[in-house]
Amino acid sequence: MNAGLGTLHPYPFEKLADLFNGVVADASQMIPLTIGEPQHPPPDPVLALLAEHSHLVAQYPATAGLPALRASIATWLAQRFALPGVDPERHVLPLNGTREGLFAIAQTAVTGGKPGAVICPNPFYQIYEGAALLAGTEPVLVNCIDETGFLPDFDGVSDDAWQACDLLFICTPGNPAGAVMPLPMLQRLIELAHQHDFLIASDECYSEIYPQEGQPPPGLLQAAAAMGHEEFSRCLCFHSLSKRSNLPGLRSGFVAGDPLWIERFKRYRTYHGCAMPPHHQLASEWAWRDEQHVIENRARYREKFAAVTPILAACLNVSSPDAGFYLWPETPIDDETFAQHLLQHAAVKVLPGRYLARDTSLGNPGENRVRLALVAELKDCVDAAERIAHTVKQGW
Repeated sequence: MNAGLGTLHPYPFEKLADLFNGVVADASQMIPLTIGEPQHPPPDPVLALLAEHSHLVAQYPATAGLPALRASIATWLAQRFALPGVDPERHVLPLNGTREGLFAIAQTAVTGGKPGAVICPNPFYQIYEGAALLAGTEPVLVNCIDETGFLPDFDGVSDDAWQACDLLFICTPGNPAGAVMPLPMLQRLIELAHQHDFLIASDECYSEIYPQEGQPPPGLLQAAAAMGHEEFSRCLCFHSLSKRSNLPGLRSGFVAGDPLWIERFKRYRTYHGCAMPPHHQLASEWAWRDEQHVIENRARYREKFAAVTPILAACLNVSSPDAGFYLWPETPIDDETFAQHLLQHAAVKVLPGRYLARDTSLGNPGENRVRLALVAELKDCVDAAERIAHTVKQGW
């Protein structure tokens, strides 16, 4: 047995089920704000394309994906991040969503069993940790706290730690706080990657949900190109249609960047056997080419934040994020008790912040916060916010 299996932590929602076991709540009135699963309707053309080409399930897909899909992704990347050129043959590889790719890249890039080979933010998407553990290494955690604007405190990472690193996971916009890494910070990480010879895997799956049209968050490849690294050396970005296009079940995304690592990763995935189904690829091609449905999607999230944040800010320390669809409020009591109390008295489910982070010598940066996913329809999000506010004002 892979020894790493015994080191995997329970997933946050397993812990949540245990926490809520025995809590009496009105199931008929329940509003879940726990899982970041978009609830907006998917684009009709995607559904039509899936139905039209469903007969392609009779064909094996190629690991590299259809040329037309890679071309649409390359065009989108170049336009979205102002890149001078993206070669669909060398810079792009389709994935079955970012989750699959983020996990698998560690199996490609990490020296098995090497101490300190993976560095990642804390709190984090648990796939980063699991990928490191199953590659035989304990991840080095970099805390994201209020004092650093919920960005990782990379100034606290020693030269020895950078030298030991094979793979740096970053998430921008971040999960759960929605903090966006500015270009100078991304460029400093790229300098460190070249100095210490490690790979950066940038999870940018929330990059298309932001509050101000015309002011999108920057990305890792954009930072590299601005430095003159037009081949994106030691840089890989991961994107998905799950959040951008409300298509989490399509399992469609891509990785792009350094052609050396794209080629290595393609070889790994050829053996891994996880190519995207052909009809999913054809539907994805349309989704990467169309921006109108994404603009409309952003508008719906913008409306929800405008309605919900003031309600909660009247009783909790909370503000709207730089990007993404989560709120990350501070709790007046410990986060687990707070979540149980809201379930029992408000029929609202929230996720304790400590479940998204790990204990460190400086504490658990998720403690005494909860993550609220504003993925439900506007009226449900407003209803949930009003219930939370009422419950908080009632006290404990």
